[in-house]
Amino acid sequence: MPFWKAGKNDDQVLDELKETQKQNADEFVKKQEHADEAQKSSLIIDNNFTPVEYDPQYILQVNHLKKYFPIKGGMVSKTVGYVKAVDGVTFNLKRGTTMGLVGESGCGKTTTGRTILRLYDSKSGGQVLFNGQEVYDLSHKELRALRTKMQIIFQDPFSSLSPRMPVGEIIGEAVREHNLVPKAEFDDYIDQVMDNCGLQPFHKDRYPHEFSGGQRQRICIARALALNPEFIVCDEPVSALDVSIQAQIINLLNELQDKYKLTYLFISHDLSVVEHISDTVGVMYLGNLVEYGAKEDIFRNPLHPYTKALFSAIPIPDPKVKMNRIVLEGSIPSPANPPKGCKFHTRCANCMACCKEEAPVQREIEPGHFVCCHLYDK
Repeated sequence: MPFWKAGKNDDQVLDELKETQKQNADEFVKKQEHADEAQKSSLIIDNNFTPVEYDPQYILQVNHLKKYFPIKGGMVSKTVGYVKAVDGVTFNLKRGTTMGLVGESGCGKTTTGRTILRLYDSKSGGQVLFNGQEVYDLSHKELRALRTKMQIIFQDPFSSLSPRMPVGEIIGEAVREHNLVPKAEFDDYIDQVMDNCGLQPFHKDRYPHEFSGGQRQRICIARALALNPEFIVCDEPVSALDVSIQAQIINLLNELQDKYKLTYLFISHDLSVVEHISDTVGVMYLGNLVEYGAKEDIFRNPLHPYTKALFSAIPIPDPKVKMNRIVLEGSIPSPANPPKGCKFHTRCANCMACCKEEAPVQREIEPGHFVCCHLYDK
C-alpha cells in the first residue's frame, strides 16, 4: 500500500526510505564483493615451471605457456571451471625465420598467438620472452613501445578493417599515434609502405569495400609493416583467399621477410602452405604442442601419432599412388574437461596404460626435433 494511503507521517516515511537505501547499499556491496572474489578466483596462475634464461639467438622464447578462460555460472557469476585453451606450450623462434603452427580448429593456435602478443590482460602460467623481456612484466608505457615491434595479421581481412576509414588512414593511424615519422614525411612514408605491399599509393582515399579480398589482405599486411616490426603473428592470412591469390600473398610475405629481416609465427591449418613458407613447424592438439622441429624433420619423419594422422590427409597429386590414410576415431575432447594423462589417448591407436594416467613430457628425439609421447620414453 502506498505510504500516502497508510496514514504515515513524514518522519516515518523518511526513516523507511533511509532503511531501504541502506539495505540496497549493503546488497550492492555484497554483490560487488562476490564479483571481485569471482574475478580474483578466475585469474588462476600456475608457476610450476622452470624459468629459462635469455638466449640472444632467439627473438621469442615461449616456456610452458598457459592460458585458461574461466567458465562462469550461477547468479553471482562464480567460476565453475576453466577452458584450457593453451596448456603448457614451449618453443623457441630464431630471428628472421618462420615457424608454422598447425592443428585442427579449436586446438589453441590463435589463442597462443594472441597470448604471446599480450592481447589478453593476463596469462595463466609460463614465460613469454621477447628479446629477453617478459612481455607480461612490462608496464603500460613499456608495452606501448613494444607494440611497434610485435604485430599481427588477422585471418579475415574484411572484418579486421574499419569500413569507415580510407586505406591511407588505416595504414597510417598507428604510425601517427606512435610518432614514427615526421609530419612532413608522413604521406611519402605511407606511399612507400603501400608500394612495398603491392598497393597503388593513389588508392589511399578508397575504402576497404572497394578492394578485392587479396588487396584487402595486402592492406592488413601494410598496416602491420608500417610500424617497422621485428615479429609478426600471421593468423591464417590466406585461408579466406583463392588458391592463386594465396600464392601471391605467400610470396609477398617471403619478400618482405627477406627485405626487412622479419620473423613470423604463421598459424594455419593448410599443411601445404606451412611446408612452403616455414622453417620450423609446431603441431598443436587440445592446447598442447605435441611435436616441434625443423620443417624437413617434421614432414620427413613425423613422430607423434597425431602428426602422422594429420599428415596422412595431405593429398598426393598422383592418381596411381595409394594413400595410407590414418582415420582418427572419436571426436576431440572438450578443452574445459580434457582427459587425464595424454590428451590424445582417447583417439590414439597406440594408447598404453601409462597414457591414461600420466601426461608425457617434451623430449628431444633428434637434434632440434621434440615430441610429447610415451612411445619415445627412454
